[in-house]
Amino acid sequence: MRLPLPCLALFAALLTCLAAEPVRKTTVAIVGEEFHLNGRPTYAGRTWNGKKIQGLLMNSRMVQGTFDDLNPDTVARWAYPDTKRWDAERNTREFLAAMPEWRRHGLLAMTLNLQGGSPQGYSREQPWENNAFTPEGALRPAYLARLERILNRADELGMVVILGYFYFGQDERLKDEAAVLRATDNATKWLLDVGWRNVLVEVNNECNVRYDHAILKPDRVHELIARVKNAKRDGRRLLVSTSYGGNQIPKENVVRASDFLLLHGNGVSRPERIAELVRLTRAVPGYTPKPILFNEDDHFGFDQPVNNFVAAAGAGASWGYFDFRMKDEGFDEGYQSVPVNWGLSSARKRGFFKLLAEITGAKP
Repeated sequence: MRLPLPCLALFAALLTCLAAEPVRKTTVAIVGEEFHLNGRPTYAGRTWNGKKIQGLLMNSRMVQGTFDDLNPDTVARWAYPDTKRWDAERNTREFLAAMPEWRRHGLLAMTLNLQGGSPQGYSREQPWENNAFTPEGALRPAYLARLERILNRADELGMVVILGYFYFGQDERLKDEAAVLRATDNATKWLLDVGWRNVLVEVNNECNVRYDHAILKPDRVHELIARVKNAKRDGRRLLVSTSYGGNQIPKENVVRASDFLLLHGNGVSRPERIAELVRLTRAVPGYTPKPILFNEDDHFGFDQPVNNFVAAAGAGASWGYFDFRMKDEGFDEGYQSVPVNWGLSSARKRGFFKLLAEITGAKP
């Protein structure tokens, strides 16, 4: 039996709609101080050394998963040791290949950023251009294509991406505040339009560190948080926050505006200070119960009974591993230093993932 033309047109339209809106497998939500995935608390029922792990979101800073350098004068710095050239597609391809192993060890989230992070770990000057935005705030398709592959794979694996929009040292490549607003709106619209439900937004990395545009600095960054929150699709919006530099607690305007609170452990060498930062954050005026999450900490000591990771978990806060290549270390070290070996390729990486599996109860 042949269908009439109107039915065929309706059927074709339905197929187009289904193709445009893929079914998503992973949804992140917040219930009180807990993160939930697909309606259940993370690490459901898990305790470790008498401390509650349920509801935490253990993570690692992996901001170079979409890295590229659009500056022809600096791109050669990131050449792979075997090929003697930089290859952005290889970088993302190897990132994707490593993700299942991270997940098997209990990693539930990773931080990415549309303007990356220093490919040297820490840098005063940033002549390279690692930027998903044009100077006017439009999105660059090549960056989005790499990010889309990672978001899709994370969705398949039951993982969350903490997606930063802006990074100091690259934000000045946006020509003015209007471009920052357009970039914010474009990134938010893209995430909502494509329909990912496994993304948390970090407006900018360390809002109190060397930003050029006033709206990205502490006194006004809550305006961008509100802007992201106010964007909706079918009643759905993105969960959003921002972060400060290491050893800082968020200000009242950010505490009131944010869905969750981001801390950094850089510069904190005493684990007891990590726990203190969590307590002080909960005491900021305007605080209401919500998750507290470290998504950057460059301190390790994973073989020690007390370290920053253990201290954060003991205080009821999620913790994030920040691994960069220190001076004279080889290619295997450093998840932030480009080029990156995304495997569990060093003693430091293996130490983190071993402790992660122990704390979360994963069985890799």
